[in-house]
Amino acid sequence: MSQSQTEKNNPLLQPFDTAPFSKIKTEHFKPAFLQAIEDAKAEIDAITGNTEEPTFENTIEALEFAGQQLDRISSIFFNLNSAETNDDIQKIAQEVSPLLSEFSNDITLNEALFKRIKEVYGKRDILGLDVEQKTLLEKKYKNFSRNGANLPEDKKKRLRQIDAELSKLSLKFGENVLAETNKYQLYLADEEDLDGLPEGEKEAAAQLAMAKGKDNGWMVTLDYPSYIPFMKYAKKRELRKELSIAFGSKGFHNDALDNQENVLKIAKLRFERAQLLGYKSHAHFVLEERMAESPQKVYDFLNEILEKAKPAAEKEFKQLADFAKNLDGIEVLEKWDGSYYSEKLKQKLFDLDDEKLKPYFKLENVIDGVFKVAEKLFDLNFEEVSDIDKYHEDVKTYRVYDGDGNFISLFYSDFHPRPGKRGGAWMTSFKSQWKRKGENVRPHISNVCNFTPSTKSKPSLLTFNEVTTLFHEFGHGLHGMLADTKYPSLSGTSVYWDFVELPSQVMENWCYEQEALELFAKHYETGEVIPMELITKIKESATFQEGMQTLRQLSFGLLDMSWHGIDPSQITHVKKHEDEAFEGTKLYPDTPETCMSTSFSHIFQGGYSSGYYSYKWAEVLDADAFAYFKEQGIFNKEVASRFKEHVLSKGGTENPMALYKRFRGAEPKVEALLERAGLL
Repeated sequence: MSQSQTEKNNPLLQPFDTAPFSKIKTEHFKPAFLQAIEDAKAEIDAITGNTEEPTFENTIEALEFAGQQLDRISSIFFNLNSAETNDDIQKIAQEVSPLLSEFSNDITLNEALFKRIKEVYGKRDILGLDVEQKTLLEKKYKNFSRNGANLPEDKKKRLRQIDAELSKLSLKFGENVLAETNKYQLYLADEEDLDGLPEGEKEAAAQLAMAKGKDNGWMVTLDYPSYIPFMKYAKKRELRKELSIAFGSKGFHNDALDNQENVLKIAKLRFERAQLLGYKSHAHFVLEERMAESPQKVYDFLNEILEKAKPAAEKEFKQLADFAKNLDGIEVLEKWDGSYYSEKLKQKLFDLDDEKLKPYFKLENVIDGVFKVAEKLFDLNFEEVSDIDKYHEDVKTYRVYDGDGNFISLFYSDFHPRPGKRGGAWMTSFKSQWKRKGENVRPHISNVCNFTPSTKSKPSLLTFNEVTTLFHEFGHGLHGMLADTKYPSLSGTSVYWDFVELPSQVMENWCYEQEALELFAKHYETGEVIPMELITKIKESATFQEGMQTLRQLSFGLLDMSWHGIDPSQITHVKKHEDEAFEGTKLYPDTPETCMSTSFSHIFQGGYSSGYYSYKWAEVLDADAFAYFKEQGIFNKEVASRFKEHVLSKGGTENPMALYKRFRGAEPKVEALLERAGLL
């Protein structure tokens, strides 16, 4: 078949605006990738073959807009691999990831291209560039120098090998975690085994059993909406133990899905890569492009909070252990007891449990609520539409307009678990925002979550934790939707990773405010607005066990740094290394059968290596930012428009601290977080 014929029959190689999901067949992806890589190479060749003197326009801007078709195909494919995957898609991912990695290296190791970039970079001070152009030039130059453009040939070759291997290993790591999650099922035939579970959770477990081909009984899986309620409410300690160990031992069974070898290889290859490029460790390499700047700063930051949080955590843990002992004679509090007794203690102290709250958080109402909050803050209107292609019937699509009726963005939402979808919650995009030739091209943004689905008798009712998750991901979504920059690589969430969580985490704050809750927290049967005393209890309980929660987050950040802030070549035993990293943050006795690293997807599959600390870092920013809203009023238009103008719309066009200070008038203070958490 001729090339033009291939293109004609392949929807991914046609011009399209919204992703043409209904036309795409799995077999379209690989040829589309191969063709788009060739086309992008031709665009690069046109830049290097240009006989004119290198300028910002013919080199930097030309490179920025090269390979756009490839970017679109990649965003569609890898989003499907996360949200609606199957064996064929995973197989293609294994085949195309090394090709993309090689193509990316072809660019960054292209001497003729780097020579042109270097020439423009050398004249940067006399070119009269604006802030955004300067940032783009800086980023392009660094992207080359930080990825080996200045290396001799033999080292460039080794860098290519490392990158190809790393892309395969991280995919394999993620596939193993998903397969482990899908493989485990706890089938319960005896209703007594569900003692303690609320009716809605029992019904969901019965529905799950039927979906898995059982005529009766109940099923619990390792998907969050199934796993978390069971750990929180199930009375039978041995069943909680079984489930907890299954969850905590993903990728740690010395079998075909084991991830220990993958973890060791990834850590060692990342270290070797950093060394090749002249950095002391992978963390030194990564943090050069973060607000934190260096591993030492990250350790100082984590340890400063640890010092404040540890005494509170130990006190809370003792309170929990005493409570469990007095209630049920539990001599040693284990990990599988934590959620269960925490929930019981929380109910005792605040007379508040998720079952009382859930009727007020029907999923549709919460979505409506987050839209209303966005309207009050940023003048946005969301209109649900049915004329946009989607990849699954669960997905809902919206057109977003501003107060003047200008089109701002497309928004996709996908909120329930299913077998082809990885766990967790995330924001992503199918198309970036940019400005070119007088046109402001608007973005296509997506939120993907795994919320409790509806049952025969009840609609989807969210736990309060799920409500904050929805607001969190929507904050990322706003960062994408409100982008207003010239260049796609600086647009939306393309910011330093310890800044990217600010818009998401700041949005969670509205979930605790009466003025916001009254907009949407209405009983799904009676329509009654959530009573004031429940709002008071939500606020009072917000800092419940905050010390323990903080310690848990810090332990993940320290584990991440322990893999990436050192030379890992002497590490031979994943579990032993992990235990040492957790030493200073340990509360529960160790469970020998479990290991976190082998399913720590954030750092071994996602982009959070050397960056997990950024959740806490962004909490400092968000506590400080929301304190400003509280001072002026949580729906204060002036503060909201400052936040939109200096943070949400600016993407990565400037140093994030400069943007933050422009919004807030000062640098953020750690005290804002400690005060909010009740740790001062």
